[in-house]
Amino acid sequence: MTALLELLNVGKRVGTGRSRSLFEQLSLSVEPGQSIALVGESGSGKSTLLNLMAGLEPPDSGQVLLDGLDLATLGDDALARLRRTRIGFVFQAFHLLPQLTLAQNVALPLQLLAVGRQQAQAQARAMLEAVGLADRADDSVQLLSGGEAQRVAVARALVHRPALVLADEPTGNLDTDAADSVLALLRAQVRAQGAACILVTHSSRAAQSADLRYRLTPNGLLAEPQTQAQTAIASVPAAASPRVSH
Repeated sequence: MTALLELLNVGKRVGTGRSRSLFEQLSLSVEPGQSIALVGESGSGKSTLLNLMAGLEPPDSGQVLLDGLDLATLGDDALARLRRTRIGFVFQAFHLLPQLTLAQNVALPLQLLAVGRQQAQAQARAMLEAVGLADRADDSVQLLSGGEAQRVAVARALVHRPALVLADEPTGNLDTDAADSVLALLRAQVRAQGAACILVTHSSRAAQSADLRYRLTPNGLLAEPQTQAQTAIASVPAAASPRVSH
């Protein structure tokens, strides 16, 4: 199978003057349908690595290829289009707009793709049904618990059917039960859509939701032995994925 995302001998430094290396000679190949967890302590460069994958910043060495395209060769407009169409983002802090309803928040990526308002709302509501929040579609996001807010964020990340989902500490603000529920939901919906998912986390428990796990080190990625995923994380079945057209 052709790789969706490839990192080839990637290196990144931070700081000016006496800069330090976050990592070097880092290589990774991600195929459609794969779920990969990148584990590391705070400051190890996990979020920076996600930024490289999204083309938000360039590597200092090596190449990042998405759909076979070297992201460093693309201009700002092309990178923005690629992110809007091919990538979905889930963040620790949710980043929902408090003045909008759940459905309006989920519809935002579709509006950026110039999908008509009625169609965008229909697809947003279908996605909210997939994450178990259909009856809350017209509620304000300010009424949500942390776990519910992250479910909305997952729905927003997946509503435009991205090929690649990048999740940056998505359970960092949640208690254990809510975190397990969100991880199971994310895994199920990513699989239902045939997307690839990169999860960065400092939590070994969260990493168990992925198919493969790697630890980020200054010398690249170190594969970690895969143990049986915890039942609480893996027990939620994949819901039917809504059909989204462009």
